[in-house]
Amino acid sequence: MSAVSSQKDQNKTKARSRLSNGIARLPDVDGRSVWNRRLRDVMVLHLADIGGEDAASEAEKSIVRRVATLTVELEQMEARFAQTGGAEAEDLDLYQRTAGNLRRLLEAVGMKRRPKDVTPTLQGYIASKGAGA
Repeated sequence: MSAVSSQKDQNKTKARSRLSNGIARLPDVDGRSVWNRRLRDVMVLHLADIGGEDAASEAEKSIVRRVATLTVELEQMEARFAQTGGAEAEDLDLYQRTAGNLRRLLEAVGMKRRPKDVTPTLQGYIASKGAGA
């Protein structure tokens, strides 16, 4: 690569927003808050599920960001419900609608439920019955 084209690529990177460059997750927001740290953690986990940040398209990254935001907000609502011993009808309605949107976003990015086979093998079943006797 020539020095001229290298300089052009470097200038293009500098012209992009901090969010696009990966320097900051959200502009003008301190990324050290508990909420932001949890947001980043959830994003990393979901990006890993779809093959990592390098394998994800920009659209998938955008959806994952929204998934992480809704996840963090749902977790905060759950904590509030637990602290107060329940949810008001209005809060529960918001929770249900948010959870439904989260599910649709997860489906859009290709994540799906994978049922786990919990049926014991014959040998495992016999061993568990023998151990209990």
